[in-house]
Amino acid sequence: MERLSFRQSVDRMVDRALAVMELDPGTAAAIKACNSVLQVKFPVKIRGQIQVFTGWRAVHSTHRLPSKGGIRYAPYVNQDEIEALAALMTYKCAIVDIPFGGSKGGLLIDPSKYDRDEMQLITRRFTVELVRKGFLSPSTNVPAPDMGTGQREMAWIADTYKHLFPDDINHMACVTGKPVQHGGIRGREEATGRGVQYALQEFFRHPDAVKRVGLSGGLDGKRVVIQGLGNVGYHAAKFLSEEDGIKVIAVIERDGVLMNDDGLVIEEVYRHLVENKTILGYPNASFDENGKKALELECDILIPAAMEEQITSDNAGRIQAKLVAEAANGPVTYEADEILRERGIGILPDAFMNAGGVAVSYFEWIRNLSHIRFGRMHRRHDELRRHQYAALLEEHTGTVISDKIRNKIVRGADEIDLVRSGLDDTMRSGFQQIQEVYETNDKVNDYRTAAFVIAIDKISRSYLDLGIY
Repeated sequence: MERLSFRQSVDRMVDRALAVMELDPGTAAAIKACNSVLQVKFPVKIRGQIQVFTGWRAVHSTHRLPSKGGIRYAPYVNQDEIEALAALMTYKCAIVDIPFGGSKGGLLIDPSKYDRDEMQLITRRFTVELVRKGFLSPSTNVPAPDMGTGQREMAWIADTYKHLFPDDINHMACVTGKPVQHGGIRGREEATGRGVQYALQEFFRHPDAVKRVGLSGGLDGKRVVIQGLGNVGYHAAKFLSEEDGIKVIAVIERDGVLMNDDGLVIEEVYRHLVENKTILGYPNASFDENGKKALELECDILIPAAMEEQITSDNAGRIQAKLVAEAANGPVTYEADEILRERGIGILPDAFMNAGGVAVSYFEWIRNLSHIRFGRMHRRHDELRRHQYAALLEEHTGTVISDKIRNKIVRGADEIDLVRSGLDDTMRSGFQQIQEVYETNDKVNDYRTAAFVIAIDKISRSYLDLGIY
């Protein structure tokens, strides 16, 4: 049987949700359709020679504006992948109530083959192409970092847009994921990984859900395998191990897998990876070059946080995890999803699990439009009130509060506290909505279908309210 493409796989999963909903075929087709796709080819002079680069920007939905989605730089990017990721962004934003449409961009390039100045030249040229075609604007289409891009590229994009539109006072909002000193927001870099942590925390607050996948208790002590120690995987693994007590027994990277049944120290592994560009040679673990085989290790939670299509029909029958938490986009194919569901393995879907990035991007976008740092207006006022409460407590109890306790009581929330609070609330409420559909709809028997039912219902109501059909 011919393997489905990434876009086809996403559509099949959406079709499964549509099958349990009373939605007319025309509306369903309108929701699934990708509104527009831009392909650009542009020349850049590199080392004395002209090179032609190919890039894409897909807009899946404009039922909310701006359309939101990252830009990835990779040597395997293609239009099908970009359209699939744009569709996932539409559903993702709807699931967690972020008022954006879905978009995605990509540039066919291997960033490792170019130095910093060359990457800047290429990125600025790509930005000009997107702006000229109307695919980059604070009000209509706002990119963010993705695989192969980061704060650096976002700063270049924002600066290029500023030069093209010097009178636009909202120019900083044309992109999110920027450095803090250039309009970014604290907590954005960690956001997707932190969102994975908050989502798993909420899952384990529901004993019936935990029991359903064959687990018990909380996160503490759970054996976890993580694929990918990039931005998402690193932060998810770090926070879950340091703050929630999980035991990371394996870390899978491009060049193999590190394993330690007693648990890996994620910060040490990450530093070794950064310094040596490989996990090979890390001293406190066994190494196997067959990293993908480690997806099949016996564990409580498997967190694929690398690329799409890592769990397929070829290996789904051998997955031994009780719960798969999709931190990456599309790590499980439609065929593999069917196999895992039949085997009773729980799946927390990507369209929910990695929504932390777009949630905090939303906060950054609002911050850029409001032109004020979160907490600036009320932090000191809150601290003054808390000082008064502490003094009142001392007066009525006749005891003196220690400086350590007093400092904790009176400290006002700063921007990172507010961002994390907003992200935690977003992931908690998102899972609670999914769980409610799962428990109350007899036709829904998995979290992915429940998540897509929520997304499709919200989008269809938006279309109806706006009179789009």
